[in-house]
Amino acid sequence: MKTSMEGWGSGLLGVVIFSGSLPATRVAVSDFSPLFLTSARAVIAALLGAALLFALRQPRPRPDDLLSLALVALGVVIGFPLLTAVALQYITSAHSIVFVGLLPLATAIFGVLLGGERPRPLFWLFSGLGSATVVGFALTFGGEVSVTGDFLMIAAIIVCGLGYAEGAKLSRTWGGWQVISWALVLSLPPMAIVALITLPDTWQGIAGPSWIGLGYVSVFSMLIGFVFWYRGLALGGIAGVGQLQLLQPFFGLLLAASLLHEQVSVMMVVTALSVVACVVGARKFAR
Repeated sequence: MKTSMEGWGSGLLGVVIFSGSLPATRVAVSDFSPLFLTSARAVIAALLGAALLFALRQPRPRPDDLLSLALVALGVVIGFPLLTAVALQYITSAHSIVFVGLLPLATAIFGVLLGGERPRPLFWLFSGLGSATVVGFALTFGGEVSVTGDFLMIAAIIVCGLGYAEGAKLSRTWGGWQVISWALVLSLPPMAIVALITLPDTWQGIAGPSWIGLGYVSVFSMLIGFVFWYRGLALGGIAGVGQLQLLQPFFGLLLAASLLHEQVSVMMVVTALSVVACVVGARKFAR
């Protein structure tokens, strides 16, 4: 029970950190291209992760772990950041945040496929209900609807769920910060090349908020948040703790309204609160 509670507490802290990712990305893409933002955040986080690994003399990954690390990198280092950055050129961060409500279901599915977890049937009922609520909102009350933006967000959710589940599986033996750090180091060479190719033509005119957004997604979204998130998934279970992501739209909508002054409709709030309510039921039947 203590281990489970520690997992849920660590996972919740990770969700709070991640909730600022989409608003920060929305700010940053106003001055940086999606490709540069994705690669730059990975390079910055990889250098920090490499420094930690070297300073603490962590052992290198085994050859049979490289494929798993590649899946983590593909999902959370490259896929999700790039797809969301492009999507946010078509939709607002408030609209994109609601799609995060689909992440628990995606994470749970990959947790079953990759992590060997077996939640009870009622877990799928609550998880599916929360996801269906999000999809219903996106189709009917989404505000600034864009087929392209919505499609990109759905693709981002799928690859992110894969990266979460695979990373959580590795974290059971490695530890959360080691997994994300090695995944970042693995992705460093290609991301560094992309960053150099997509450098802005000029640094003049890039606003301060864009630099802050880049800094946030590089340090907090790409590294620190995963330290707590992977630890939470490893201790509390991928499917169960993954349901905490249903809280992320609520935190994110608050940030979008307070920091970006984006309009948050009543239906957005109702949707967020509805999916949050599904956490209670899903948690009860996660194991």
